[in-house]
Amino acid sequence: MPKTYKHLFFDLDHTLWDFDRNSEVTLRKLYQEYDLKSRGIEDFDTMFKSYIVHNDKLWDRYRKGFIKRDELRWKRMWLMLLDHKVADTALAHELGVAYLEILPTQTLLLPHAKELLDHCKGRYEMHLITNGFETTQRLKLQYSGISRYFTHLITSERSNSMKPYKEIFDFALQLANADMNDSIMIGDAADIDILGAINAGWDTVYFNQHNTAHKHKPTYEVTELRALMNVF
Repeated sequence: MPKTYKHLFFDLDHTLWDFDRNSEVTLRKLYQEYDLKSRGIEDFDTMFKSYIVHNDKLWDRYRKGFIKRDELRWKRMWLMLLDHKVADTALAHELGVAYLEILPTQTLLLPHAKELLDHCKGRYEMHLITNGFETTQRLKLQYSGISRYFTHLITSERSNSMKPYKEIFDFALQLANADMNDSIMIGDAADIDILGAINAGWDTVYFNQHNTAHKHKPTYEVTELRALMNVF
């Protein structure tokens, strides 16, 4: 018989809020606004792919404590520009600031995210656990119209920890007045959301959108969010 849960804890970026598409829209606006083509960056798609690579690497370094938040915010732009032989530190800082002003106002969600939240609303207490920055994540929820679904937003800033470390999961349980036995973590990152929650003693849902091979053993694994309506 399936286990009964009271608390659903979701990741936000790449799980509900479509980070890649929203980031692409944002960077496309910056590409045009700052006329980056005239600076020698001929192809937007190449620039965007470069950004994604550097952003992922720097976030990994940030999670491991090797760099600070402010360095992450401008250096991903700086490295992206350097890939296109644009060595302009001042421009990188400007782009970093402008990016964070525009990004959280974007509203694209993953397919079936809203449908799933509507399905679960009123039947579960729903919360978010995210490594994203507090102000940025709150704005994303506000602009995308999904803040009303969640009781608590647990960020790395608020908890003084971050996924995959156990402390952020313990903090989330305490804040939500929940127990690990009636809670489940839903996320897209196997080594961050899933491994972290498993190590904290939680049940997990791995939202494996791209069917990525892995060695973890989540409680459930789905490739699309609407499949969770058969679980919850």
